[in-house]
Amino acid sequence: MLLGKRFTKDIGSMLPSVEEAKDAEEEEQVQLCLGGIPSRPPSRPLARLSRGGVENKIVPRSAKSRLEHDSDEHQNAAESYELEASEEKAQNNVTENNVDEAEGKEENWDTELEVEEIKEQYDPTGKAKYLSACQFYGVIPVSYFLRHLQDPELVMRHHGLGPQATKALAVTLVTNTRIVTLDLSDNWLGGEGAAAIAEMLKENCYISEIHLADNKLGVKGAKALSHMLVENTTLQKLNLSGNEFSDEAAQYISEAFMSNQKVECTDLSHNMFGEGSGETLGTAIAENTGMLELNLSWNNFRGKGAAAIARGLGANIFLKAIDLSYNGFGNDGAAALGEALKVNNVLEDINISNNRISVQGAVRFAMCLKANKTLRILKISRNPMQSEGCFAILKAIQANSESAMECLDFSDILVNKEFDDLYNTMKAALPNLSVKHGGNPDMFKKQVPKLDPMKKVIQYIKEHNLQVDELSKVPEEDKSLPMTYEEFQKNLTCLSERTIFLTRN
Repeated sequence: MLLGKRFTKDIGSMLPSVEEAKDAEEEEQVQLCLGGIPSRPPSRPLARLSRGGVENKIVPRSAKSRLEHDSDEHQNAAESYELEASEEKAQNNVTENNVDEAEGKEENWDTELEVEEIKEQYDPTGKAKYLSACQFYGVIPVSYFLRHLQDPELVMRHHGLGPQATKALAVTLVTNTRIVTLDLSDNWLGGEGAAAIAEMLKENCYISEIHLADNKLGVKGAKALSHMLVENTTLQKLNLSGNEFSDEAAQYISEAFMSNQKVECTDLSHNMFGEGSGETLGTAIAENTGMLELNLSWNNFRGKGAAAIARGLGANIFLKAIDLSYNGFGNDGAAALGEALKVNNVLEDINISNNRISVQGAVRFAMCLKANKTLRILKISRNPMQSEGCFAILKAIQANSESAMECLDFSDILVNKEFDDLYNTMKAALPNLSVKHGGNPDMFKKQVPKLDPMKKVIQYIKEHNLQVDELSKVPEEDKSLPMTYEEFQKNLTCLSERTIFLTRN
């Protein structure tokens, strides 16, 4: 029993008491409430140099005092933690504000943490932009375009660009400042390509001359270009020849003529303008105040359409030259043009070649030339007006003492001697007048000398050994025949009868 008590005492000194276990549970609950870590019981001392010891010695404390001390310590720690959290939050706010300010100022950034930006190198030539556009539209870049992108004149005829390649080209030309003249003739642009070029010309203010001939632009292209001309103020020369413009397209072209007063030279030849187009364009020509040269050749103007264009020409006071060749003006159209030239004192050059103008039409046209004072060049070749029509026009110019005529073109029309004589007479009064014609056929005839009929008779008698020398004798004094024509004819008849008689015997 004694051993048992002693063993129990020793074991009891090593194990925690009941009060210590209770105190440990209370301490654990307090720690949990404070959010901390519960302390160890006295029977489980902390490691060396911990809060529970000083150097190598353990400082004994009672469970109660330790609980009070730990509770105060944890309360202070909680208050300190809340204070630190509030300070950290305030510090974070200050840091965020500093970061926001630093983002606006590059000098406040830490250079070691800087991320270098990749800046695109400026390309003044536009080659990089063109290559990117070609890749976007899926077309092969044109090396010729890249080589001549900085030239003042870019000529790209017959390259077969098509709509897509034209779009890539237009994207590049939007910011181009070098090209002044652009020639894209015969590249099958179509309406879609024309729309791309039109959008480019709305932005580009350096191109002043553009050629889009033979590209099948059609109505869609005419509409796009018409809208462009409303905004563009730098384009001066426009070539739209051979683009299958019909009467419907003429509506848009007329709108462009009436809204744009900057274009000075327009080529609309080789299209399909008809009688309806003539009436529409005639009104536009009358109202336009900027056009100086207009080419409407190789179309289908005739009848009322031709007369409408003539009326528009009479009302226009700015146009200097107009080409109406290879149409169907006819005699009525020629007369209408003549009436227009009576009142127009600005036009200097007109071409009405190959318009089915006969002698009657030429005479009616010539009568009106007597009142014109400004026309210098008149081309009226390849018309069936013969030499009489040419003569009438030349005569009208001679009758106009104030005429400024310098060149008359009657090519492929034959004239006669009467015309030549009149022209030679006018040379003294109009030394600067130049006349072209198809030639005088009499001038090219070979001059055959006329044979003396008496020599023919003598030659015949000699060839047949006839003795009729007395008929061939001519007095040497006056070298004239000694007999009248009737007497000579009578002698020849008798001679022939005698010759027949001798031949039979």
